[in-house]
Amino acid sequence: MLILSRKKGETIVIDGNIEVTVVDIEEDKIKLGFDAPRDVSILRKEIYLQILEENRNASKSAGSDPGELVEMIRNSLKNK
Repeated sequence: MLILSRKKGETIVIDGNIEVTVVDIEEDKIKLGFDAPRDVSILRKEIYLQILEENRNASKSAGSDPGELVEMIRNSLKNK
């Protein structure tokens, strides 16, 4: 894990096309702003893990019909 120190208004560049800026710092919270291409998915980790779990459950209950699995995934993402 890379650990960096940044002050309010300072930015980190990832892979040349993703910028993470420290927008605000309050007592025990830091607000970050992300500027990335539209094809880059940015999710909070707890949401990402929840989607993975729902996809696993959907694949188990979907059986062997790939179309049914795709529809279940779409429905779970619409509810976010």
